[in-house]
Amino acid sequence: ICVDLERAALTLENSMYGPEQFPGLIHKMDEPKVVLLIFSSGKMVITGAKREEEVYEAVTRIYEKLKGIRALRPCTM
Repeated sequence: ICVDLERAALTLENSMYGPEQFPGLIHKMDEPKVVLLIFSSGKMVITGAKREEEVYEAVTRIYEKLKGIRALRPCTM
């Protein structure tokens, strides 16, 4: 699953996206308190989690948010 970073940046609060400086969207999540680097390929880097469960919670929450704003799409090769 690929991510429309432009749509996500315009819709999600606490997000920054400047493709000329960094290719990923930076999203600061309050609960759990983590920072996600989300790339258009659908890959993510999650920092700040204190427990493994927080990583799973962050992935689930961002997936639901991205799905809700229709920022997910099939990847084309």
